Amino acid sequence: MADDQLPAGWEKRLSRSTGQHYYLNIYTKESQWDVPDKPAEPVSSSGPEQVQCSHLLVKHKDSRRPSSWREENITRTKDEALDLVITYREQIAQGKTSFAELASKYSDCSSAKRGGDLGPFGKGAMQKPFEEAAFALKVGELSDPVFTDSGVHIILRTV
Repeated sequence: MADDQLPAGWEKRLSRSTGQHYYLNIYTKESQWDVPDKPAEPVSSSGPEQVQCSHLLVKHKDSRRPSSWREENITRTKDEALDLVITYREQIAQGKTSFAELASKYSDCSSAKRGGDLGPFGKGAMQKPFEEAAFALKVGELSDPVFTDSGVHIILRTV
């Protein structure tokens, strides 16, 4: 088979040890002996490089910084924070209020003044549980409660 007939993303190489040809996926650097029958996918195709989300954060007394623009000294428990987040999520899901409206009033993050909007961010910018939840959401989808060192969040993927 001529090299120009290989599916996109593959290179034909010659093994120094066996003298046989093998095929290299130029994206993953994985090789195989069999002629590839479909194009190699770029590694980044597993998801977007960046997402944009809004969030509503409810801190509790065990948060890494138990104070916010709303409260100087946060004394609620983790369970109380979770209960609040669940209530807010239900109100949004039932269409009783908008995400931005609730985040503006009740989020313990400074992003509250932007309706919870965090702007675009890439991988590695947020705490791991938050990042995993944010990148798993589809645009317009609302997360279940997410726990981080900051508190309890609900996340709305916007872009």
